[in-house]
Amino acid sequence: MGQLNKFSNIDSTVIQKAAEQFSTPFYLYDEKAIVDKCKSLLEMPNAYGLTVRYAMKANSTKALLKIIYNQGLKIDASSLNEARRAHIAGISYKDIILTTQEVPLNQEMQALKDMISQGMKYNVCSLRQLYNIGDYAATNKIALAVRVHPGVGSGESATRNTGDKYSCFGIHLSDIVPVIEYAKIKGIIFDHVHVHIGSGAAPEIWQNNIDLEISIIEEYFPDAQTVSFGGGLKEARMPNENPADIYKLGVYAKEKIEQFYQRTSRKLGMEIEPGNYVVANAGYVITSIIDKKKTGDDGLNFLILNGGMELNARPLLYASQHPFYVISKNGDLLSSEFDKKSNDRFQAVLVGRCCESGDSQCLNAGGLNTPRKMAEPQIADFIAIGGAGAYCSTMSPMNYNSHVQAPEILYTCKRELKAIRSKQTLEQLISNEI
Repeated sequence: MGQLNKFSNIDSTVIQKAAEQFSTPFYLYDEKAIVDKCKSLLEMPNAYGLTVRYAMKANSTKALLKIIYNQGLKIDASSLNEARRAHIAGISYKDIILTTQEVPLNQEMQALKDMISQGMKYNVCSLRQLYNIGDYAATNKIALAVRVHPGVGSGESATRNTGDKYSCFGIHLSDIVPVIEYAKIKGIIFDHVHVHIGSGAAPEIWQNNIDLEISIIEEYFPDAQTVSFGGGLKEARMPNENPADIYKLGVYAKEKIEQFYQRTSRKLGMEIEPGNYVVANAGYVITSIIDKKKTGDDGLNFLILNGGMELNARPLLYASQHPFYVISKNGDLLSSEFDKKSNDRFQAVLVGRCCESGDSQCLNAGGLNTPRKMAEPQIADFIAIGGAGAYCSTMSPMNYNSHVQAPEILYTCKRELKAIRSKQTLEQLISNEI
């Protein structure tokens, strides 16, 4: 038996039991870890009220949405279908905000209006979105939210920066005057202003976003009642990483919102929309070693897993690192990157079974395989890939090479293993082909 890390209530024997019951590969989630994260976010310091919205794009499985919603978090949806999925999971449209690049037309526009009529907040992200919904909002006296593109951003990689000139999320500051003028003509009120600069930004960058967004509200949005600082709260997947200090960020935001009140006599409610921060370290990809290879005397050791990029594409997309845990088929924890005493003299590259050079969990920023230290495992031993609760199940190319979507298993607060998504069948994979 071995505890994986300080974040987890799952130990190596739980993984071994889950593998016996469900067969690898699968996703394994720790319910208590998710609950604890939700509670910590709701305790974030604030001035005049705090709303925490879960960015469901991180992981949108119904059972996890229900757990998070029942803790008191609301929902940030990135598409009409995400909003629909949240509603199917039992979440009221009143507790959903839609922030999307989509431009709904015809039937989809009618669906959007129906959702808004049931209380969903629509966060307009472009002039065209605004013009399309403007008459409906004005006629029905529905206040809108607006996402502002600030012209500056940050993130752990270029592809996770959503605020600079190389990304197009939100209405750029240079277009704010036409937005304000149109709203005045139509009688539309923006009561909610949102800026999201990127994922995994450094704390000082997040603080700068707080300052910038409050200044934008003060200059342009006299009816704003809520300021949303977006998500992107940094989470620490690897031992050498540090997570965002949400208490310190809350204290900073509280101070700035109180100063805004002193200047303007306007009290702003605060919103944040974390996704990664809520579920990343609550999830694992559980795989088995099916083969071992070496590329010559001066080459690399390769461990072939029965699941790779089709389960976790983040190393391929971002050169992201995830912690590895080597577990014997008998349930013994052989090595953990969070335990410096582990037997880690062996070095290897973990790859999947896809016919793709990028199917590796060990890619560096240049796309090259970089061996990692770990205990030397045997065929049929398990490799648990940590930090896989966010942007793995929802974002991976699951059907590449016609591999089927892996099941998802929940380790409940009652210490029970429960399937929350079954393994896809080949028949399901091809069911919509004509």
